[in-house]
Amino acid sequence: MDLRLTGPRARPRRWAAAAAAVVVLAGAGTWTAAAASDDAPPVQRRDTVMDTGGARIDTSYFTTPGSERRPAVLLAHGFGASKDELRAQAEGLARDGYAVLTWSARGFGHSTGKIGLNDPKGEVADASRLIDWLAKRPEVQLDKKGDPRVGVTGASYGGAVSLLAAGYDDRVDAIAPQITYWNLADALFPQGVYKKLWAGLFINTGGGCDRFEPQLCRMYERVAEAGKPDAAARALLEERSPIAVGKHIKVPTLLMQGQTDSLFPLGQADAAAKAIRANGAPVDVDWIAGGHDGGDRETGRVEARVDSWFDRYLKDDKAADTGPAFRVTRTGGVDSTDGAAQLRGASSDTYPGLANDPRRVPLTGREQRVDNPAGASPPAISNLPGLGGGGGGLGQLSSLGVGLSLDFPGQFAHFESAPLRDDLHVTGSPTVTVHVTSDSDDAVLFGKVYDVAPGGGSQPVLPSQLASPVRVVGSGAGGGKDVTLTLPAIDHEVQKGHRLRLVLSSTDLGYASPTHPAAYTVSLKSDLSVPTAPAVRTAAAPLPAWVWWLPLAGVLAALALLLTGRRRASAGAPAPDLAEVPLQITDLSKKYAKSADRYAVRDLSFRVEKGQVLGLLGPNGAGKTTTLRMLMGLIRPDGGEIRVFGHAIRPGAPVLSRVGAFVEGAGFLPHLSGRENLELYWAATGRPAEDAHLEEALEIAGLGDALARAVRTYSQGMRQRLAIAQAMLGLPDLLILDEPTNGLDPPQIREMREVMIRYAAAGRTVIVSSHLLAEVEQTCTHLVVMDRGRLMQAGPVADIIGSGDTLLAGLAADISDALVEKVEALPGVESAARADGGLLVRLAAPAHAGVPATAVAVPAEVATESAPAAPEDPARSAVLMPPAGDRETAAARLLAELVRLDVPVASLGPHRRLEDAFLTLIGGEAG
Repeated sequence: MDLRLTGPRARPRRWAAAAAAVVVLAGAGTWTAAAASDDAPPVQRRDTVMDTGGARIDTSYFTTPGSERRPAVLLAHGFGASKDELRAQAEGLARDGYAVLTWSARGFGHSTGKIGLNDPKGEVADASRLIDWLAKRPEVQLDKKGDPRVGVTGASYGGAVSLLAAGYDDRVDAIAPQITYWNLADALFPQGVYKKLWAGLFINTGGGCDRFEPQLCRMYERVAEAGKPDAAARALLEERSPIAVGKHIKVPTLLMQGQTDSLFPLGQADAAAKAIRANGAPVDVDWIAGGHDGGDRETGRVEARVDSWFDRYLKDDKAADTGPAFRVTRTGGVDSTDGAAQLRGASSDTYPGLANDPRRVPLTGREQRVDNPAGASPPAISNLPGLGGGGGGLGQLSSLGVGLSLDFPGQFAHFESAPLRDDLHVTGSPTVTVHVTSDSDDAVLFGKVYDVAPGGGSQPVLPSQLASPVRVVGSGAGGGKDVTLTLPAIDHEVQKGHRLRLVLSSTDLGYASPTHPAAYTVSLKSDLSVPTAPAVRTAAAPLPAWVWWLPLAGVLAALALLLTGRRRASAGAPAPDLAEVPLQITDLSKKYAKSADRYAVRDLSFRVEKGQVLGLLGPNGAGKTTTLRMLMGLIRPDGGEIRVFGHAIRPGAPVLSRVGAFVEGAGFLPHLSGRENLELYWAATGRPAEDAHLEEALEIAGLGDALARAVRTYSQGMRQRLAIAQAMLGLPDLLILDEPTNGLDPPQIREMREVMIRYAAAGRTVIVSSHLLAEVEQTCTHLVVMDRGRLMQAGPVADIIGSGDTLLAGLAADISDALVEKVEALPGVESAARADGGLLVRLAAPAHAGVPATAVAVPAEVATESAPAAPEDPARSAVLMPPAGDRETAAARLLAELVRLDVPVASLGPHRRLEDAFLTLIGGEAG
């Protein structure tokens, strides 16, 4: 299809007039139903491949049943991903009343075509074709014929598609781009300096240069070889950037940009905000904690704000709270929250930009020589581009006061302020003017501002691990050149007594510096101008809720004991045979509020013994948290009973003093030390100090000298361990932990695992609810698996992992969804689901525990290298099967049925992974 654009904003109707409409290759598509919670409508998904002329685009369409028309949302993915990563968000938007279309962009997932980096004639034209398709759907609300009510959202690559779609197609009604670019040329070639590591990651993530449009591949090879961009390279990237159609983006825009992002820093969103607001469109700006370099992407909050934005501008819901005009997430240091949350928002009624209310900070330092080494090596390190995307990242560490940057002596100049007399909160881009001379005509410098603590004992901190490059042309003639540096946009508080240090380095790991040796001379020409944005106010952190309600709860509990003393006898006497059993749950049930027949927990029974670490597993909505709340006496069951050491659990039951719990986060006063927080908490319970066993709990938690430090200086892992220590005060015989490893990195998770194991080693009992299956497998001795409020299986971890009722059928080739469904429909089969290594099949009857596995013959015609035919009988091949008896008969029957269905079976045996067991027990869905 030849898409000829007439002007920068060629309308889709012009495209349609010159080209054929979208061709749906998959006919009516394939409809499937997605699981929903009891309160939410079911979501239907339709998978369709569309021919947009230049490529075949793989799409998924999500709706809920009903005849009413609704607004539509195009949901775009990030670079290197596909539509599959968007399923959960798409289903959520569908349940909120939208028709949602996701797709894999050209060159990704199952879509064909070359990667064009959002080529207006490629990826952007595809988005308009998808809008054409939405306009024909009977479920989609129309503004007029051919014009659906539609919003576009996505992150990174998908965020740019959002902006570009609004610029090229006037049918788009609202957008919510996230962590994306306004000008890709400025992002990859800032100030004329080549961002080599990120550019290389683009090519690598895309699958290699030949997966891109030829002109992009040639441009990359040319710039990578030269080590700096040329005018043609800038022009090629700018024409594929939102800046090219900035004057035409006139729809409500929510810009969400990452603070820990050396790829698309905050300045990209600033440029977008100014341009779109100049067009008269509503624009809100949100600086989130994470970005391409890691940190917390705040997924839940971000998606909720996007939903509200579309509710306001697509559904015309004027009551929808779209949030403030500007919001920034602040983390760590003096801006950290109490222990219940790691992030706090600051906001203002107007967007301050990057230069609001600047404060002058004088710097001192003589004129200094800076050497650029041959080959620009070794390079200074400000960040490790792309290596922090898993949720950690150097940017997040710097926000917690950990400095990880490296500058080599002789390769940088530095200028420093006096100690600050007051706290200084930097919000925006500092600027400074310096004079640069060079013995060559081409000088490259990297500017960064460090936060230097007094005393010199700690490493200076580079906020968000960001540096700003500048190429100085003409510095070798006429006595040099004055250069004004715009330093990285940050949100960072510098405490009283700290210093600011300006560093100008000749090299940086993420960028290309000149490879020839050179010498530069740098001197100051101005003070450092620091934007402060005083109107951006952080919401005051309230005292933790328990400071207020815990003493009151103690009084109320005592009153309840007095008022209900007579009735307690009727609650049932202790069961002597259960006096040493930490927990016995029998036929426990709890209905949803205002429902006569819908259950959060139904007929649940299991038992926990001393010394066990029991993992409570289940997907969202399984009833785990409801069970734990009933166990702690916070809510009453509608049926059944809970006994702790033989005593029936009721609100205020005395036996609850033997239970410690960490369920919904602990609250800490950030200015107090860890020890002071624990002492205050225990004093609030009104129990004697000697009963706290404070030292023993702290020894198990392993906090060491950190107990004397203010909690605001704690890392996430230290806060979690302090919260566990709080739950351990009094050394309760039964310890309940709900998601104790949330937000922790792998070393911290390992420490938390050791804490739980040490606690149970003394004969006490731990119940832990977690989504980290690999961690549960290493930590827990026993498991209880729940789904939709019911018990699916309980027992030792080893038994559940290797239980004979779950078999792994190794496959010689992939099989279709229809064939999986046929297997699941076989007599005696409860569920079937794909897994690494083949097909997991759960048989309906329970396994016989403790009976050894036996061998069952597999016909040679279905054996492969993974199950070769036995030499003594070339017609047969032996593989492991579940225990003998009924199970062996059922397994043998299954094997015969698999062969009859032409399933390419290579092997058949019990599985050995908790993840596989879990997915099989809950039917393959872990939403």
